[in-house]
Amino acid sequence: MTVAFWCVLIVILLPIVCAGIAKFGGGGFRMSDNHDPRDFLESLEGFPRRAHAAQQNSFEAIPGFAAGVIIAHIAGVAQLVTIDVLAVLFVTTRLLYIIFYLADLAALRSLVWFIGLALVVALFGVSVGTPA
Repeated sequence: MTVAFWCVLIVILLPIVCAGIAKFGGGGFRMSDNHDPRDFLESLEGFPRRAHAAQQNSFEAIPGFAAGVIIAHIAGVAQLVTIDVLAVLFVTTRLLYIIFYLADLAALRSLVWFIGLALVVALFGVSVGTPA
């Protein structure tokens, strides 16, 4: 399995990490809350609510990134030099995004979100004109 494919797996797992932070980061989670976790998560405030929002955004980031990695791979783009580097950079932006979201650093969060989007676009861009 390539580094980029491992990165896809990491990106798939990041929302689960955020959900754990949201549930247990505020100290108010009880197992009975798990009967209706969406209601519980929507009732959060402050740090745990930001973790929940980071979870939601992390789920939204998965499809485009996974598609970009797979399409670049199918197109025959150089694995180590291009796909793996872009994928690792994307994971880095997602980790920074979560950290900045939790720390309530909105401007930095938006900046790394935009960089992550640019990296996904780059995965598609490097595939253009590459013989499959």
